[in-house]
Amino acid sequence: MKGPIKLLSFLVIFIALVIITEIHRVEGVGECGKSTTPDNEAIKLAPCVTAAQNGNASVSRSCCVKIKQFSTNPKCLCAVLLSKTAKLSGVNPKIAITIPKRCNFKNRPIGYKCGPYTLP
Repeated sequence: MKGPIKLLSFLVIFIALVIITEIHRVEGVGECGKSTTPDNEAIKLAPCVTAAQNGNASVSRSCCVKIKQFSTNPKCLCAVLLSKTAKLSGVNPKIAITIPKRCNFKNRPIGYKCGPYTLP
């Protein structure tokens, strides 16, 4: 009787570990991937602060380079532009979402809903 109980106990523990691992793996994937958060990515957009505050300001080349990295992942782009870090930096999301267009990206996510905003 001890053999089957040990085996059953082992299987229960093994299944529980697999379930816990899968839950943590799924929870660890956010809008911008596994290894980063939108707030951490927003810090990289420091060259874009002026352009994200003033729609008439020119967008620097360094800003366009940084934004281009996010333009292929509109979910991440929106999360970054709407992040707490972006807000604390004075970013105006309504203006910030126009940066990909102002950088003249041809393959930008036009029409993508970004919270209450739509990417032009």
